[in-house]
Amino acid sequence: MTTPAEFYDRHRELLDRAIDAAAARDYWSAYPESPSRSVYGEQAAPAGKQAFQALLGREFPIEVPGARTTVSSELSPYGIELDVRYPQGDPAALIAAARAATPQWRALEPQERAGVAAEILQRLNARIYELAHAVQHTCGQAFVMAFQAGGAHAQDRGLEAVAVALAETTRIPATASGSKPQRGGDPLRLEKTSTAVGRGVALVIGCNTFPTWNSYPGLFASLVTGNPVIVKPHPGAVLPLAITVQIARDVLTEAGLDPNLVTLAVEQRGEGIAATLATHPEVRIIDFTGSSEFGSWLEANARQAVVYTEKAGLNTVIVDSTDDYKGLLRNLAFSLSLYSGQMCTTPQNIFLPGTGIATDLGPKSPAEFGADLGAALDKLLGDPQRAAGTLGEIVNDGVRARIAEAGDLPGVLRSALPMVIRAAPSDEKTFTREWFGPISFLITTTSTAHSLELFRDTVRQHGALTALVHSTSPEVLADAREAALDAGVHLSENLTGGVFVNQTAAFSDLHGTGANPAATASLSDAAFVTGRFFTLQSRRHTS
Repeated sequence: MTTPAEFYDRHRELLDRAIDAAAARDYWSAYPESPSRSVYGEQAAPAGKQAFQALLGREFPIEVPGARTTVSSELSPYGIELDVRYPQGDPAALIAAARAATPQWRALEPQERAGVAAEILQRLNARIYELAHAVQHTCGQAFVMAFQAGGAHAQDRGLEAVAVALAETTRIPATASGSKPQRGGDPLRLEKTSTAVGRGVALVIGCNTFPTWNSYPGLFASLVTGNPVIVKPHPGAVLPLAITVQIARDVLTEAGLDPNLVTLAVEQRGEGIAATLATHPEVRIIDFTGSSEFGSWLEANARQAVVYTEKAGLNTVIVDSTDDYKGLLRNLAFSLSLYSGQMCTTPQNIFLPGTGIATDLGPKSPAEFGADLGAALDKLLGDPQRAAGTLGEIVNDGVRARIAEAGDLPGVLRSALPMVIRAAPSDEKTFTREWFGPISFLITTTSTAHSLELFRDTVRQHGALTALVHSTSPEVLADAREAALDAGVHLSENLTGGVFVNQTAAFSDLHGTGANPAATASLSDAAFVTGRFFTLQSRRHTS
């Protein structure tokens, strides 16, 4: 047995470094993103693949409260047979088990809970190759992307949430004493104890595309702030989160704690367990990533809980001018192509003036820009091996249906994936709908000012997670910054190199804002964790 205090001592240096990094917002990563043998060792890759393959075609080894049957719901976009069967627990039993585990967890110091969380993350990192194969074959990401986004980057986001949660739960001193002067008598002396108490049972609802990256922040923020967590994966991407819950339960057991602090809730497609759990009166925290429809339903109906959602949005690019036209095209082509546009941060709406844009290669009309963007996409994806590593696979039938529907729209400039479709401001009903997948719109406006106006209005109404502006004009950049502040969205400027609008780094970049309809929180700022706990005081006289 290793006590929670011993886990904290083991990881104290890492946690201190993470707290400093989250405060400084400079680049820092705790978990190497390269799947290199020189980083993880000669045997890590084959051992991870073998571990993944050993899980296929059998029941996943995990205990689930109230299990009454098994569920197998995953289909690999790469076509391999998964057939992993997961125990399905009764929702009431899951909630009862979580509540029963709470007092023991609440009794720990925040540092001890953070130590346990850091140990879970370390063991996740030790199984990073296994996790990468699980993400690849449930989500359709290329292996390197699955290793990075589903492995190292997800673990960084989890550690960032641990750091922010630990900082916030220890901001008020655990003990304090003071005195109040009394006229003509001895001062009144009080001793006070402050305890961070979790809000209650937390529910994490995973998504089909980034099950670990999007789930780890809520999972670890809720744990460190004192809450038990029920993890409900998307039926199409269970395995990455099942492995995560398995590791968490192993660490909790080793620490002498009730493993039901973290449980797995699976379902067959369409059963609606997420809605059942989300509206249970004992569920007080919900983290959700996915469709606007269900996210909005949660916000409206899970009234007993604090709800953190990341939903759909109209990610926008404003093109005014550039002094690196080829760099702009290369950067934008990659942003549109990565994981076949199946990222919540992929650009959808590209605004540019109908009069064209000024570039270092001369003026470019909208027609020329569209043709040049298509050529940049063809060049990027011309090599089959590079295309496969960039695009991955289409994750599900919903994305395929949108691609088919988009192909019937007027103004298709590029029918190959990713698709580019010409539109006008009058086509607002089309481009103000989110087309999640490899579909973007090139929208001609009357001027850059008009582009910024449309950007501000559409994002305020429909939401966005990212925005990008290209301009050589300081005045336009200043106007774009103001428009982004009005719209409540993060803004990138003149990205022409190896930084892309649809990628964010833990500890450095915030993800989401909570200031527009696309999300109710930001990963990971103080507001993402402070709603998960209360600080309760007791006080007494002291001599």
